[in-house]
Amino acid sequence: MHKIFWIMILDKIEQLLQEVKSLDAKNAAEIEELRLKYLSKKGEINALMVDFRDVPAEDKKAVGMKINELKQTAFDHINALKEKVEQQEAGASEQAIDLTRTPYPIQLGTRHPLTIVTNEIIDIFSRMGFVLADGPEVEDDLHVFTKMNFAADHPARDMQDTFFVSQHPDDVTKNILLRSHTSSVQARVMEHMHTENGELTAPIRVICPGRVYRNEAITARAHCFFHQVEGLYIDKDVSFTDLKQVLLSFAREMFGADTKIRLRPSYFPFTEPSAEMDISCFICGGKGCGFCKHTGWVEILGCGMVDPNVLELCGIDSKIYSGYAFGMGVERITNLKYQVSDLRMFSENDTRFLREFEAAD
Repeated sequence: MHKIFWIMILDKIEQLLQEVKSLDAKNAAEIEELRLKYLSKKGEINALMVDFRDVPAEDKKAVGMKINELKQTAFDHINALKEKVEQQEAGASEQAIDLTRTPYPIQLGTRHPLTIVTNEIIDIFSRMGFVLADGPEVEDDLHVFTKMNFAADHPARDMQDTFFVSQHPDDVTKNILLRSHTSSVQARVMEHMHTENGELTAPIRVICPGRVYRNEAITARAHCFFHQVEGLYIDKDVSFTDLKQVLLSFAREMFGADTKIRLRPSYFPFTEPSAEMDISCFICGGKGCGFCKHTGWVEILGCGMVDPNVLELCGIDSKIYSGYAFGMGVERITNLKYQVSDLRMFSENDTRFLREFEAAD
């Protein structure tokens, strides 16, 4: 009886072996059906294990080897079918490509809104005679603070405001830091534009755009890095009236011909007198709205006459020359033009946000 049972099992294994070797499939779905039929837990090969329990102990090794051979053959053959179908599908896909066609169009990007606004600011001041000036972002204390008339104990030197690369407690002018404003570029321009007796080799009229860094918490209204554009004009007989006229022309070019400005007294270490400039709200026309907090005015920049101490520290004779300077945040101007409520969006590289400025590019 046991011998007959064993023979029946061997016949079943041989029958399944022949079936497996003759399997064929045309697609992935058919291959999956074959896998489920023969190799799954409820498949025909696994069902042999039920009968395997009744095989006599002395015959289990021989029958077990036959079942393993069957399982391995089924596994190899089904995998071979899978590879064959994948190759056929890949070949069909390649043949579907028309090699005579022109390349598929590649989606082009657009300029970043900060770049758009920076270029617009530069263009406006360039037409007024200002030229571009640039300087390093990793700077020394001498050009960022000392030559800009910052006292040795000024709060801006504190680590809470400035990213220091290295510090020298005995001589702060040797400190290395990430510049906290682009005024350092003005200092470098001034120290290279005069003779030994303090006379200018040529009038200075520069615009200084660039990235700056401050140790601040990142929020919707503040960031640890942002962009500034600063301007500087030094010559004989430069007055506050000249400054006001330049800023009025800029505001009308940037925000519209009907824009009005007002200057409010303020304080900056490198200018005296100093002022902050507001423009009439271009949304409500100065009547008052939520955007301008119902004041009719929006602040956009700081400015003033260059402090004589700054001229002297940079080697320029303040008794002969005078000048004005101004500085604005590019993010602030961009927010005003496009009403972007969250500063973090400028640095997140979200293409959905950037595509909104395609028309402005």
